[in-house]
Amino acid sequence: MGLTKTESFTEQQNRLAGYFKALAHPARVAILQVLIEKNACICGDIVDELPLAQPTVSQHLKELKNAGIIKGNIEGTSICYCIDETAWAEMKTVLGDFLGSVRGKCC
Repeated sequence: MGLTKTESFTEQQNRLAGYFKALAHPARVAILQVLIEKNACICGDIVDELPLAQPTVSQHLKELKNAGIIKGNIEGTSICYCIDETAWAEMKTVLGDFLGSVRGKCC
């Protein structure tokens, strides 16, 4: 069986792409802003803040969690979501290194 496309790239390139993919939807950025502002939320609280249906918010939370940017803790019948501070620091470093890598003028 052949290589998958991700195997053709470095770990750092795949990590960057994963972060960019997770951040590539304005709803996910808005969800992250709510989580940053409130420090932790259940899905219903996020739904109250955004013009999105609960299933849509849940799907975006799943994508953010799969990317490792947020984490969720079960509290009774709900899941309380928050920013994963360790992952956030790593993402900040990786994205900062990438965005700061431009040297000099173009053409």
